[in-house]
Amino acid sequence: MRRELHRHPELGLEEVWTSDYVARHLEAMGYSVTRGLATTGLVATLTNGSSGKAVGIRADFDALPIEEATGLPYASEIPGRMHACGHDGHTTMLLGAAKRIAERRNFDGTVHLIFQPAEENFGGARIMVEEGLFDRFPCDAVFALHNDPGLPFGRFFLREGPIMAAVDECRITVRGYGGHGAEPQAACDPIVAGASIVMALQTIVSRNTHPMDPAVVTIGAFHGGSASNVIPETAEIVVGIRSFDARTRDLLERRITEVARHQAESFGATAEVRYERSYDPTINDAEQTRYLRTIAERYAGSEAVADLERPFMGSEDFAYMLKARPGSYFFLGTARGEGDKPLHHPAYDFNDDILPVGAGFWVELVEDFLAPTA
Repeated sequence: MRRELHRHPELGLEEVWTSDYVARHLEAMGYSVTRGLATTGLVATLTNGSSGKAVGIRADFDALPIEEATGLPYASEIPGRMHACGHDGHTTMLLGAAKRIAERRNFDGTVHLIFQPAEENFGGARIMVEEGLFDRFPCDAVFALHNDPGLPFGRFFLREGPIMAAVDECRITVRGYGGHGAEPQAACDPIVAGASIVMALQTIVSRNTHPMDPAVVTIGAFHGGSASNVIPETAEIVVGIRSFDARTRDLLERRITEVARHQAESFGATAEVRYERSYDPTINDAEQTRYLRTIAERYAGSEAVADLERPFMGSEDFAYMLKARPGSYFFLGTARGEGDKPLHHPAYDFNDDILPVGAGFWVELVEDFLAPTA
């Protein structure tokens, strides 16, 4: 099942084949399947007993615009598309759990299995929430996991509070006055002004943010010019920004805008700043994370459960489900050993040995959360 999904990767909001495949299996298991949330997303619902309690488990199923380089017999059959983040594995674990949950029916209440599109780009979780996900499918708590080939196999890594960063993007267009490269005094060089902006932006984290508030400002691209003897009219700088604290996020936006504009002005140029906020930080509910730890320790042993020393600077749109409902997001280690490729690498290969571990854990959590009361 996991390898069949891997052969058919689809980008966010385009997961038509994937959605059909997942829905077909869930319906055969006896779930009531509601489709069309966030275009291709779906929710599979199963109720047993009379309790009004409900739990949600989420798996993402979109792929990335990457040309696969694994050479595996089940490699992507779609050029330029690849499951390079393990979402095919997340989906398969939840499908495996769905089968066992339906067979055992060892719970009292309702389970909502949320299969989400577009985690990588368009914020499928946010769209699902905005379309009434939890109004239509009420949940007392919601949970999700992510595989990590950089963490020890089979170990659960949890964290109360912030676990993933907010991510924003800024595009700065520096406008000067073009001319001949041999006559720079007759022009206003946007590349020189842009270079000064790039260097000045490095001071924001080191001199404007609090040392105890994590923040990242990364210049991901700098485009300008086409020939050595031509001073161009414009140059573009693309900036990636990560943070956790709301005040720090506001500060970063304000200072990046100020620095870009004033640096450009000092060269006689102008800077147009387009700042876009993307995913909010992923913040785990403390109570539900402690509950998750209890289940993980019972399931895998206390030695297999650890707290992350610090949050990851990556981002995750499960943040929006956690803003709407209490819950927790955690990492499950999938390392094989030396040579493991990281997430988003064209030669990344999901470790199938983790499938029964993750599927079994979801069964354990659902049956405990919805345990019948005496």
